Amino acid sequence: MPKEQGPGDRIRRYQRRVTAARRIGGNKRCACGESRPEALVPSSKPVMCAACMRAKRGQTTLDGHHVAGKSNSPVAIHVPVNDHRAVLNGAQYDWPKETLENPDNSPLLADAARIRGYLDTDRYLKEELLLQVAERNEMVNAFLVEKFGRKWSTCRDFRQFVWRYRQSKCRPTLPVR
Repeated sequence: MPKEQGPGDRIRRYQRRVTAARRIGGNKRCACGESRPEALVPSSKPVMCAACMRAKRGQTTLDGHHVAGKSNSPVAIHVPVNDHRAVLNGAQYDWPKETLENPDNSPLLADAARIRGYLDTDRYLKEELLLQVAERNEMVNAFLVEKFGRKWSTCRDFRQFVWRYRQSKCRPTLPVR
C-alpha cells in the first residue's frame, strides 16, 4: 500500500510546479502537446519542451536518470528527457535533502536512496508501461461493446470473427525452431 503523502509533500510539489509555470510564463504548451511546466524550456520562443528542443538540435531526447541520486550510486537508466524532468527528478525533490545529497557518504542514507529510487522508478514504469495497456484494453472493450453488445465475448458474431481470424492466412505466426 503506497504511503500517503503528507501535506508538506503536496505543498512543496505544488510550489515547484507553480515556480516552473511562472518561469515559462503561465499555462503554455509545446507544439507536440507537452504541457508539464517542468518539461518546458524557459524563454524558448515558441514554447518548446526539452525533447523537441533537443530533437531540433539533433541531440538525444533521452537522459541518464540516476535512480538513487548521483551521490549515492552510479546506476543510471535512460528515460525520455521530459519524463526525467517532470516525473523522476520531481520525485527525488520530495526525498529528504540529506538522503539525496548524502554529503558524508553514509551507507545507510545510500541504501535509503536506493530504496526510494527503486520505488519511484517502479511507479514511473508501471504508469508508462502498464497503464497504457490497461487504457488500450478499455478502449477496445468499449468498441466491442458498441459493435457486438455488452456480452461481446459470448456473442455468436464475435466468436465467428475470432474463428475466421484464426483460420486466415494473414495471421502472424511464430517461427518454428
